[in-house]
Amino acid sequence: MKVRMALLVSFVAAATGCMVGPKYSRPAAPAPAAYREPPPEGWKESQPDDGKIRGKWWEMFDDAGLNALEEQVSISNQNVLAAEAQYRAARDAVRIARANLFPAINTTPSITNTGSGHTTTATGGSAGGARTSTTYSLPFELSYQADVWGSIRRSVHTAADVAQASNAQLENAKLTYQAALAEDYFLLRESRSDQELLEKTVTAYQDFVDLTNNRFKYGVASGADVASAETLLYNAKTQLIDLEIARTQFEHAISILIGKPPTDIPSAPLVVKEPPQVPVAVPSALLERRPDIAAAERQMAAANEQIGIAMVAYYPAVNISASAGLTSNSFTQWFTWPSRFWSVGTSAAETLFDAGKRRAQVAQARDLYNAEIAAYRQTVLTAFQQVEDHMAALRVLENEAKMQANSVAAADKALAIVMDQYKNGTADYLMVITAQAASLAAHRAALDLLGQRMTTDVLLIEALGGGWDASQLPSEKSLVAR
Repeated sequence: MKVRMALLVSFVAAATGCMVGPKYSRPAAPAPAAYREPPPEGWKESQPDDGKIRGKWWEMFDDAGLNALEEQVSISNQNVLAAEAQYRAARDAVRIARANLFPAINTTPSITNTGSGHTTTATGGSAGGARTSTTYSLPFELSYQADVWGSIRRSVHTAADVAQASNAQLENAKLTYQAALAEDYFLLRESRSDQELLEKTVTAYQDFVDLTNNRFKYGVASGADVASAETLLYNAKTQLIDLEIARTQFEHAISILIGKPPTDIPSAPLVVKEPPQVPVAVPSALLERRPDIAAAERQMAAANEQIGIAMVAYYPAVNISASAGLTSNSFTQWFTWPSRFWSVGTSAAETLFDAGKRRAQVAQARDLYNAEIAAYRQTVLTAFQQVEDHMAALRVLENEAKMQANSVAAADKALAIVMDQYKNGTADYLMVITAQAASLAAHRAALDLLGQRMTTDVLLIEALGGGWDASQLPSEKSLVAR
């Protein structure tokens, strides 16, 4: 018996080294050698070793208000907290799958009383009263499915791949909401700048209304001039009031992103300065720095493991069972050696006919794997598109901002000249109205461009992965550690 058990253990130990199914290797992705769009003027394309965004990316903007808000996203944003819980659940699933590599041991101790009725003699009389007996049992049962073909190990690898994908999705959620907060924050600051500009404009227009009224009293200006000046003033006040909608909506959006009910968010007007330069590495580095690409790659790896699991159905399942314990009719002798019992057995189960079910399951697993490959490659293409789009936008917006600065200077100069001419009586009021409207429009367009440049800078950082790296993914070993 001992020889047979030793042979069985040796067979199982040797067989569990097998792994049925395809070995995973990452499929190629369409990565260009260089970006089509050149960086904005003054920027340079970095190499992989120095082209990574370091630390907390939002600190590149040197804005204390933004820094304070960003720190709250990972702590209080409810969507991030949900993603963290999903990752923990995926990590638990790895430990659950790994537990199947080991035998399960159960026990069902029992105390059983049994009895029988009266016994009778040969003449039909009663020989005595009822008889009862008590049985004390303490059994232990072991069940174990030998992982001969690697199905259980592949299940562990699958769970680990899914957990790694969940971790990457968590990091992608953090990056998404951090970038959304930065966008809303800069748009809020832009609205503050617009508000400050319009408040100054209202003050200037009010002064001009007063001037026009005085000129009307002395017969220098007409009633139409006064009405036109008041129209400009009221239009500017209307625009100032309308800004409250955008400002409050941005404040509310930021509040939700940091996990709070809508509240006031302190912010200052935008300062006219160049957005920070973002280190842009070669395109191949993007594959390792985008958490959504990493998540898609890990899901692809998990789908590959499912092919092997489906193929294992062609092979017999080997199960080992054993039981041992103590049983006695006397409580005092329950734990004595003569009360022992044991049994050991093994079995193999194989499907002889399934009308093509296993073949279809393997084909289905391969098809799902191919679908994951396509999804992975599409994620990569989308990532490159986003980087190219934002680099192009930054380059164009930089050139546009330079032209707009010239437009602002020219509009201010024209307004100053026309104002002097009007005061001296050498220009009509129509010229003043035109110059005032042009100056306000030029200034608001410049503020809009500045806001676009800041938010596009944020979008480029997000498209580049925000400083994340695939090396930060947890290893399978760390996932099963408690």
